[in-house]
Amino acid sequence: MNLQRIIPVWFFYRCEGSLLGVYIQHSKYAFALIETVHIMALAILLGSFLIVDLRLFGLVMRRQTVAEVAGQFSLTSWVSFAVMVCTGIPMYLSEAVKLSANIPFFYKMVFLCLALLFHLTVHRRATRSGSNASAGLAKIAASLSLICWLAVALAGRAIAFL
Repeated sequence: MNLQRIIPVWFFYRCEGSLLGVYIQHSKYAFALIETVHIMALAILLGSFLIVDLRLFGLVMRRQTVAEVAGQFSLTSWVSFAVMVCTGIPMYLSEAVKLSANIPFFYKMVFLCLALLFHLTVHRRATRSGSNASAGLAKIAASLSLICWLAVALAGRAIAFL
């Protein structure tokens, strides 16, 4: 499966021909710098989710409630996510035609949508103040959260190789 089966091909050529896409294609360092910031933001995002999920498992920061830990890392998570989006779009624009046929890119987008949807629904409910989620449900939420976000990272890594 790839994006060319969902979106018309002309869209990808337009993206790649955009001013930003052309600039990044012809710049010696732009893509590398943007990708570095993108990966750093991903590392911060995964790290903040890992800490919250480890708290859901009851393994770290036991003196604080899950809601307190989630609150402490909420801003970090959302800023990291925003940086990832702001760097991911220019990287995409620079190679939209190639990525439109790239199977790992398709799965990265699918996992990203699933991870974001899961985070905004189930995970948020499990980490909010006064949550009645049982320990078992909290652990399932933490496990699925980690699986979703790691799948985004691994699919992103596979883009270069498949």
